[in-house]
Amino acid sequence: MKYIVIVPDGMFDRPVKELGHKTPLEAADTPNMDAMADDGCVAKVKTIPGGFPPGSDIGNMALMGYDPKVSHRGRSPLEAANLGVFLKDDEVAFRCNLVTVVDGVMKDYSAGHISTEEADLLIKALNEKLSNDRIKFYTGTSYRHLLVLKTDDPARLMKIKTVPPHDILNKPAKAHLPSGKSQDILLDLMKASAGILTDHPVNTVRVDLKENPANMIWLWGQGLRPTLPKFRDKFHVDGAVISAVDLVKGIGKLAGLDVINVPGATGYYDTNYLGKAQYALRALENKDFVYIHIEAPDEAGHNGDWKNKTWAIEQIDQHIVGTILNHFRKTGEEARILVCPDHPTPVELRTHSNDPVGCVMWGKGIVKNHKRIYTETTVSESDVAFDSGESLMKFLWGSRKNSRWRALL
Repeated sequence: MKYIVIVPDGMFDRPVKELGHKTPLEAADTPNMDAMADDGCVAKVKTIPGGFPPGSDIGNMALMGYDPKVSHRGRSPLEAANLGVFLKDDEVAFRCNLVTVVDGVMKDYSAGHISTEEADLLIKALNEKLSNDRIKFYTGTSYRHLLVLKTDDPARLMKIKTVPPHDILNKPAKAHLPSGKSQDILLDLMKASAGILTDHPVNTVRVDLKENPANMIWLWGQGLRPTLPKFRDKFHVDGAVISAVDLVKGIGKLAGLDVINVPGATGYYDTNYLGKAQYALRALENKDFVYIHIEAPDEAGHNGDWKNKTWAIEQIDQHIVGTILNHFRKTGEEARILVCPDHPTPVELRTHSNDPVGCVMWGKGIVKNHKRIYTETTVSESDVAFDSGESLMKFLWGSRKNSRWRALL
């Protein structure tokens, strides 16, 4: 049996006026996800446990079958793991966004979706000016980078309140700066970064960066050294993860999954959709499980871009879901396919929300409820529900007795 989990990050949404009060998923042409629904099961899923913010770190950890209440110790250490940075007990990792702040307002959380090559030059400049035996910056992907602080009191840094920059678009940055008793170390680094980055040559060359220069860092999402049980020990299968973002690849690496890097996978609208499916099928020749994460719908949600969110959903359906679904229909090989977003990212909010999400499952042994199509509406109408990502994954592996089928959302 082969198991495939496809995660269109942030795909679920709310009705959009410009789409005739449909959601992007409802407006998109998705014949393959709808075919899964018609011959499979549509269900509610509680991916974010109570008391947790609706972040991709929480949602993806849950959809890999882990309980965030047990395993989550912060977002940034998960990203650090994919960069080969494994924290010591006296270290705290922070997500370090390259952002655009204009006249004190958060204009762009991604600095024009700066390329990794350009960003690397800026991170190197920060290290030249600011790093020491207790401060170190690491280059990640695009605008997403890492700061590691060595400290005598990690708990003190964990108490600092930080805010994701994508939550404060077009709002005064000053009102959302890190706050708490130990805020000064972060505020000093952020202030110093502006002086280093604003006039850096990278910001004067590319047109996008002239409009949205990477003129400051934004620190948030701190965390401590995480520990995850190995995926094979938990579910007794070998697997791989495919994603363009360090966060998801880091969870996979900590879980002992193979991390597969797909050429042209960008973490944005222009990612290599078909390549992700092709590499997944290739991995399944030797593996039992593959986890495919696609960032594009989430980015479109943050950008308030309903056109590209709808388009990205269609690309996922055609090139990823369709390619994999048709492969197993053609070969007749036993498989179970799950499509589920980690959280909603409504275009009207331009950030994550706590709205419910739902999944569609297809394959051998999946109980059918014939909802015909897969949308937010059909999910809300389903009488099948899972109270956690962990219970959903246990069901996917066939341990129905360990999953609770009851209305929870």
